[in-house]
Amino acid sequence: EAVIEAAVRAAAKAAELIDLTQHSGVHPRIGALDVLPLVPIRGVTMEECVELAKLAGRRIAEEVGIPVYLYERAATRPDRIDLAEVRRSQFEKLRDEIETDPRRYPDFGQPRIHPTAGAMAVGARMPLIACNVNLATDDLAIARRIARAVRGRDGGLRYVKALGLELRNRRCVQVSMNLVNYEATPIFRVFEMIRLEAERYGVAIVGCEVIGLIPQAALNDTAEHYLRLENYSPDIILENRLQAALAVTGIGIGDRDAESHSPLHSVEPLHSVEPKDLTLDAFAREVASISPTLAGGSAAAYAGSLAAALGAMVCRVAGGQHPAFADDFSRVLEQLEQICSDLRLAVREEAEARINVLDAIALPRGNEAERLARINAIEEATKSAIAIPLRVVQNSSESLELLHELTEMGTGASLTDIAAGAQLASAALTASACTILSQLILGSDEDLSQARRQELRDSMKRGREIAAEIESLFFSVYPL
Repeated sequence: EAVIEAAVRAAAKAAELIDLTQHSGVHPRIGALDVLPLVPIRGVTMEECVELAKLAGRRIAEEVGIPVYLYERAATRPDRIDLAEVRRSQFEKLRDEIETDPRRYPDFGQPRIHPTAGAMAVGARMPLIACNVNLATDDLAIARRIARAVRGRDGGLRYVKALGLELRNRRCVQVSMNLVNYEATPIFRVFEMIRLEAERYGVAIVGCEVIGLIPQAALNDTAEHYLRLENYSPDIILENRLQAALAVTGIGIGDRDAESHSPLHSVEPLHSVEPKDLTLDAFAREVASISPTLAGGSAAAYAGSLAAALGAMVCRVAGGQHPAFADDFSRVLEQLEQICSDLRLAVREEAEARINVLDAIALPRGNEAERLARINAIEEATKSAIAIPLRVVQNSSESLELLHELTEMGTGASLTDIAAGAQLASAALTASACTILSQLILGSDEDLSQARRQELRDSMKRGREIAAEIESLFFSVYPL
């Protein structure tokens, strides 16, 4: 919500300050705030970014009066996936086309350009690298020919968009590029192709510049390529190893005694492994490592997903044996599968939220401004971190209710699996409550803390009652 609000305000401020009728330049543009991309970095999926892009676009059109085109992953039409196609007419021509050509009607807003702020392209995409290569010549034709050779739409490298531009103040030209998928088309491959093309014209490369931010992985790939590293992995980067160790031991980010944690350091973390990709064996090893990625909250979510999975299995087995309850089994199965899916997702989200909290704790606090910023960051990260285990508590509570319902639907032969599921769900509920309580002490919102504690008390009380009923039923059939 905060990201979308910021986007809408940025669009409004750009419309207030920038008048495109008084603007000129060499780079294509259709609006004062020309492009608004939503990029998944951590804790969010591309699909969620697509939905956020649509929400932002609709609000900007309605509240700011700027027509919006959706592009890249959020595009509603194939011809608008490519940003270059969206702004091919630029501001000056789009004023006429948007009103007369149905193909240029916006996705949101009226087919009428904002008189001074133009239009906007809003989308969802991977991290983009804006990279320029400057050439030792003032011949613009050479830069344009090289740009045509490397860009994807003209048969070059698929994920490269390139233009040849003139830098009059430096008396040279440049190949200005957007690398839209640095994993599939890495920087070094683009750079080498430009170098080879430039050699054809007897031109050298003056330098390469990055505009904005660049993912660390892109630089790592470049170093690996040019240094011909044979043993490269993220593990060999000193800072990566230190960050993982410091986040757990507390060195530099808290007051805990590092030496008291040293016996745990014999287990090496599985760096750069996504929780969603872990096998059961890898998951257990990652939990046992010094890495801060997975901990009790993720383990609780995993246990909760297994509880729901056991219930789903019971529905499938018993559903075919008791046709009188077929509709009930189908309903419970659907709910349990949804819970199972959500809890598996929570395994990864809980790990990411944990890292966000550790990052906030690690912020500098050398002066009053830094201390206040750190406190606010911890507060926000903690609120987000609490939301995920709270979801695990709610899902586990619902699993227990559904498992209890299964005991009343002729599932005697599956009672063992129901009882096992109830114990796992109860454990997931309690373990998640522990995670929440440990996070609450980091925050300063006492009202929120009290509300969460009451919610946990109610959930744990009801959960233990259901687990005890199922356990009592099991031991009445299979006595100790």
